[in-house]
Amino acid sequence: MPEDRNYEPSPNPRVREQVELYERSGGTQGNTQRDTGIPVIIVTSIGAKSGMLRKNPVIRVEAGGVYAIIASRGGAPNNPQWYHNLIANPDKVMIQDGPYRFEVTTRQAEGQERELWWNRAVATFPTYASYQEKTERQIPVILATKRP
Repeated sequence: MPEDRNYEPSPNPRVREQVELYERSGGTQGNTQRDTGIPVIIVTSIGAKSGMLRKNPVIRVEAGGVYAIIASRGGAPNNPQWYHNLIANPDKVMIQDGPYRFEVTTRQAEGQERELWWNRAVATFPTYASYQEKTERQIPVILATKRP
């Protein structure tokens, strides 16, 4: 992923401040979902329309070196903006998990694979189940695999 692209921080102050703290501390601070104690990772993507670097904290759901990125948006009717970035530019995504940063390739999980990862996500963050109940859309599960 080109590091020379312009980074455009989130307009949401909470997201912007958490990303800044997480990166500045090498992943030792700002690394949980608010006050829940549930770990988060930082997902860096390329804006589908803008081409700018975007960074978002998401709940850490990982198994066997694969990460599930849950596009819940709190159960809102539409997917989060960053979802479109991961679909449009699946080979231009980076994850920071604590002090470790690495490039990944993303793809949307479907069928039984989605169910397996969705269940892992709900086991990690039970509130995802209530988010699904709030919306008519099926909340996407994006899988991120490290690139060599």
